[in-house]
Amino acid sequence: MPGAALEGAAAAAAEGVRVVLVGDEAVLGPRLASLGPGVELVHAADAIAMDDHAADVRRRRDASVVVAARLVKEGRADAVVSMGHSGATMAAALLVLGRLPGVDRPAILANVPTSRGFSALLDVGANADAKPQYLQQFAVLGSAFVGAVWGVPEPTVGLVSIGEEPHKGNELTRAAHELLVATPGIRFHGNVEGRDLLKGTTDVVVTDGFTGNVMLKLAEGEARELFAWVREALRSSLPARLGGLLARRALRGVARRLDPSEYGAQPLLGVEGYAFIGHGSSDAKAVASALRTASRAVTSGALERTKAALARLTAPEAPPRAPTR
Repeated sequence: MPGAALEGAAAAAAEGVRVVLVGDEAVLGPRLASLGPGVELVHAADAIAMDDHAADVRRRRDASVVVAARLVKEGRADAVVSMGHSGATMAAALLVLGRLPGVDRPAILANVPTSRGFSALLDVGANADAKPQYLQQFAVLGSAFVGAVWGVPEPTVGLVSIGEEPHKGNELTRAAHELLVATPGIRFHGNVEGRDLLKGTTDVVVTDGFTGNVMLKLAEGEARELFAWVREALRSSLPARLGGLLARRALRGVARRLDPSEYGAQPLLGVEGYAFIGHGSSDAKAVASALRTASRAVTSGALERTKAALARLTAPEAPPRAPTR
């Protein structure tokens, strides 16, 4: 992982992203000069391993993810990007940065390739259990991020349920539907079903973290298996192999759309700062993509847009105007 982080940092820095590496100076320092300008190092004496508990961040203040979050809190960095322990990253962001006003629970947003481009699915794992107001807040967070970073004007929002009708679903989705209908500042499409996610029926899709995580991993697993079936079919005979050679370029384009390393990391929305979570097995391409994604979020002003949207959500309802004579 240090090699991938260093190579990815160097690639992003070469494109103009200022990168601050946080880690053990004894390990990273000797290789810093080879990365070129635009990369600096802040020492962290500790690191949260993948088999450590996320709650360890409370007592391990010198862990790299905690130090990185502190740099954002102090204004010495604009965003924290971690390709390690996702639970520890969430815990560090909450502990150091805190929640935005009006947010009960932060959410992880995932880019899901669709027939129309991409949809934003949240939450995909930060909250296994949810309340109706959480889903309402996810809709506001997702809309603000997609509008600012993806450049989608007035993104549409769908609520995952087992039918399109408002009365379909469980107690959570029915109550959330009522809230979303009345939520200011979002374009609520209504309920969407599982098949709507890959169709791109809406720009933003909200659900609880348990359901969202299952949907995401099902989609990722299906994509991998589908490509394996296609490869197997294209190797099944000489005509099939010849057809595969002709279709190779088109299939590579599809593979790129389905490759998570194209965007590198998923934003944790609802904290007082920019935080991105990547896979611990990320390669240099994914690291560079994650840094570019974080930089794009910062320059787009996503956090300011989110705060404004949350302010509308929590603003007291205006009193009725007196009749004019």
